[in-house]
Amino acid sequence: QVQLVESGGGLVQAGGSLKLSCAASVRIFSFNAMGWYRQAPGKQRELVADITRSGRTNYADSVKGRFSISRDNAKNTVYLQMYSLKAEDTGVYYCNIILSTGTGYWGQGTQVTVSS
Repeated sequence: QVQLVESGGGLVQAGGSLKLSCAASVRIFSFNAMGWYRQAPGKQRELVADITRSGRTNYADSVKGRFSISRDNAKNTVYLQMYSLKAEDTGVYYCNIILSTGTGYWGQGTQVTVSS
């Protein structure tokens, strides 16, 4: 069983920044992809950003130029640096990992609230 532990969420004013961390209980160099998703109240969970084993990154149009995903293989951790936060970025942010076996796992989520 893979465990993902997110941290770094909180309350921030619009225009501010936050950095989320996702620590995995497995060696992340063995993954196919890791990503951050978010779910706002009353909305479906959506992809925010992901990063493949080769380092290729992908971002939702709504966060391009403001968010950056990165990883630290030595710490088995993936990060999401968020700048210029907007009220519409509010939601629960979930970390996801897809292993080389194709199996996926979710973290428990961390709340991000942006006040306008």
